[in-house]
Amino acid sequence: MSELPSDYHRNLPYGERMSAAELIGHPFFPFEGEVQVVPLAEPVLPEPPRRGEEGGEPCGTCAVPDRFVIWRDEQWQLKAFPDHGLPFVAILEPREHYRLDNLPPELTATLGVMIQRVAGAIGRLDAVGRTHFNRWGDGSEHFHLWFMARPLGMMQLRGAMIAIWDDMLPNVPSEQYAENTRLVAAALAEDGGEAV
Repeated sequence: MSELPSDYHRNLPYGERMSAAELIGHPFFPFEGEVQVVPLAEPVLPEPPRRGEEGGEPCGTCAVPDRFVIWRDEQWQLKAFPDHGLPFVAILEPREHYRLDNLPPELTATLGVMIQRVAGAIGRLDAVGRTHFNRWGDGSEHFHLWFMARPLGMMQLRGAMIAIWDDMLPNVPSEQYAENTRLVAAALAEDGGEAV
């Protein structure tokens, strides 16, 4: 491997397994017993391009802009994806291709309002206790926020592990998920935009 880029990187134990002891028994950690962590891999430098970046795969949102869209207005759109274990999982993204660092100020000014609107619409579902939202931007350059609905009363699904629980829980039946999608889109459309 070439020169490591920083003191932080040079201090990490590459090739070794980290201990999961700090997580075992934590109320939000979904595993018990002996958990083996994969060895820490060395950095990949330069980092490979994300979808939408030069040299990467094309931006999926820009290539097929209407795919999975359940609601939109002139600036934003909400996409809901099937095959999830949580009652509702969606992505909010600008209709135009922007990164977080180059969102125009007028669009950035509406982001907080949109987070409230989407969380409020998801919160209307009977099965939902709270809505988590997160930003992971390593897969696509096109800015997007994830929204994950924590099921009502399921307290062990709180926190960052909700995404792992989503992968492990049985998928919501397609008819029920479609109805949840319709209800969220209709709730958003009450305050503007259109359900798709």
